Amino acid sequence: MSTPGQIVWTDLTVSDADNIRQFYCDVIGWSAEPLSMGDYDDYVLYPGEGKDGVAGVCHARGINANVPPQWLIYVTVTSVAASVERCLAAGGRVLDGPRNMSNKPFCVIQDPAGAVIAIIEL
Repeated sequence: MSTPGQIVWTDLTVSDADNIRQFYCDVIGWSAEPLSMGDYDDYVLYPGEGKDGVAGVCHARGINANVPPQWLIYVTVTSVAASVERCLAAGGRVLDGPRNMSNKPFCVIQDPAGAVIAIIEL
């Protein structure tokens, strides 16, 4: 993650991650590996053997309870705090966060048209 504006990850956060994960495995052919969240598992999706993960399917609970149920892309920014200020000044909203994910600040914002994106600091 060295370039501002780069798409670095995609997550789907839903109430039934177990079944939805299986849906994408069946329909697209991805495989899934559990990722422990403590009391439950979320999932990393892979396009094939020996490949890097391409996305995650997460349960809408705990720290992810406020994340909308849609495919959410994560885009790098130089400063989450500064980007949040610009978002609000431009008529957008903050839906979740800012908070840390893997020791990096991130948050979910909504543009004035209602579209949602996650921003994560470099």
